[in-house]
Amino acid sequence: MMDCKKALTENAGDFEAAIDWLRTKGLASAAKKTGRVAAEGLVAIAVGENKAAVIELNSETDFVAKNEKFQLLAQNIAKIALEKTSDLEDLKEAQYPGTGRNVATEIAESVGIIGENMQLRRSAEISGDVIVPYIHNAAG
Repeated sequence: MMDCKKALTENAGDFEAAIDWLRTKGLASAAKKTGRVAAEGLVAIAVGENKAAVIELNSETDFVAKNEKFQLLAQNIAKIALEKTSDLEDLKEAQYPGTGRNVATEIAESVGIIGENMQLRRSAEISGDVIVPYIHNAAG
């Protein structure tokens, strides 16, 4: 709340400018956290016809992995991997739906919002006649 108030004050009540100011502040905050170890997190799976994509999105603590926003981010990235590419570097550059940003930037935005370092660590594609998704101890 205080950041919102400060953003509006800094931008003379202009909502759009305040949103940009907050986004910039969040990215700066995210940049400070990139050196911190992200060894917890989630595996997300998206299944299509005869193929699936699996991604690993890491966070600093297991508490963040229980966060609904983090889980949604992981699931959306898995869907992008299924639809576009499972190559990790190409996946980071792929368009994140509804934002005008790529996956890497969306992760950085989420670091600023959630407050912990996050890293997209792995991505893989699986194909075959029968694919059944299963995650042991799935969150959510």
